[in-house]
Amino acid sequence: MTAVDTRLDHLAIANRYAAMPEEWPVAPRFNPVNRWYERLTVADDHEVWLLTWLPGQATELHDHGGSAGAFHVFAGTLTEDTVTVPVGGPARIAGRELGEGAGRRFGTRHIHRITNRSSRPAVSIHVYGPALTTMTKYRFGADGLEALKIEKAGREW
Repeated sequence: MTAVDTRLDHLAIANRYAAMPEEWPVAPRFNPVNRWYERLTVADDHEVWLLTWLPGQATELHDHGGSAGAFHVFAGTLTEDTVTVPVGGPARIAGRELGEGAGRRFGTRHIHRITNRSSRPAVSIHVYGPALTTMTKYRFGADGLEALKIEKAGREW
């Protein structure tokens, strides 16, 4: 049996944190206005975030500034809408529902949004490597996918 190198496998890191909630340095909180998030740890090659989602809370379409990553749904259900840009074709968006215990990896060019479309609160663990420095926000406009603005870590979140 081959061991998974969790330093390189972002989903394995997220799963490890999900298996040990008693070791989180902060308990999940819920904010009725905006989704709540707290960084659990940062290392040389990755960082781990804890997020909570009340029904209806969502991110905008965004990337991770060149970082790869993964997320694990610790509790509840989240919907991920992922943007794909086929060669020679227009950008498209497709959704998938991820329930408790589900997770997913993504690469450095991933654009998505996450929404709690259920009637129950949700909790998720997100891992990014390297640590986030920027995020670009997007929208679908008349000419397809458009970049709106670049947010910088430490200033805008």
